[in-house]
Amino acid sequence: MPEERTVLHALHAELGARFTPFAGYEMPVQYRDGLRAEHLHTRSQAGLFDVSHMGQLRVTGPGLHAALERALPLDFEGWKPGVQRYSLLLNERGGIEDDLMVTALPGEVRIVVNAGCKQKDVARLRKLCPTLSFELLDRALIALQGPAAEAALALLHPGVKSLDFMQAATFDDLLISRSGYTGEDGFEISVSNREAETLARKLLANPVVKPVGLGARDTLRLEAGLHLYGQDMDADTAVTEASLGWAIARSRRAGGAKEGGFPGAERTLREAREGAARRLVGLVGEEAVPVRHGAPLVNSENREVGVVTSGTVSPSTQRAIMLGYVATGAPDQPLFASVRGAPRPVRIAALPFVPKRYRK
Repeated sequence: MPEERTVLHALHAELGARFTPFAGYEMPVQYRDGLRAEHLHTRSQAGLFDVSHMGQLRVTGPGLHAALERALPLDFEGWKPGVQRYSLLLNERGGIEDDLMVTALPGEVRIVVNAGCKQKDVARLRKLCPTLSFELLDRALIALQGPAAEAALALLHPGVKSLDFMQAATFDDLLISRSGYTGEDGFEISVSNREAETLARKLLANPVVKPVGLGARDTLRLEAGLHLYGQDMDADTAVTEASLGWAIARSRRAGGAKEGGFPGAERTLREAREGAARRLVGLVGEEAVPVRHGAPLVNSENREVGVVTSGTVSPSTQRAIMLGYVATGAPDQPLFASVRGAPRPVRIAALPFVPKRYRK
């Protein structure tokens, strides 16, 4: 089956993009300047990303918040319109079916889901919440990320200056949230397909804004210590294993006012209390050699104690950085990543690898 294309595909081609298949779409992986230049430009100025392959859901219906709380480990009490939160769609075994961005709006809730999970997420949510309507919107999604993002977007919509991190508001036909996937300050802009190219061209007309592909998006999110669904976690990965316990609302944790009551709660709360057999951690290589997804992690006795799930040489620090699962107890031992049969020394490091610069 041929890959789908976003409404900005022709613009990407005009800008010299090199394309790659991703989650059923033909997406720009990089442009003429290359991945490293795009990465560093986002860190220093502003990068524009087409993330229209992601799914955008509008959720409405009677008892909206209470129904969603039965499906997701959230608590809508005191959640003001315009506030956005990160959440997880879990299965009955406590595995992560997807990670989500959830925004409360007057009379509705918007949910952004991963591209490869759109159809299964909608089916699961409809099963868990049969009284609600889940509409998969046909809209584009553009991310503008970097320290110059606010100034660039404010030239078109001055009101975005008032948004703090994880807040959203409507500006004409746009829904703009102050959020992103790079560790930088920035915005995600939901725009109609009809207006998407016009908006992208207006932003790119500013010399501080350059187009950025999926390649740099991946290295940016890895430097920020952010998970990639399908690579760092999947439906067989539990919340505590993935080091995502913070994504469970406090009231839904053990002893909370709304303890449990969501799919997978029994395992989620048990492992939060007792620990898991493995945990996702940050790793730094002693050598500037890239260690890729799937590389085994071994101890000094060459016994496998984990696996790398994401890895690159950081364009910002020139160090090998990784996310990976390590067995409980293994962090106290010397660790090595097996790269083409050769052991490369690595050590556990605090996340993020590069400081986050969100506007709070």
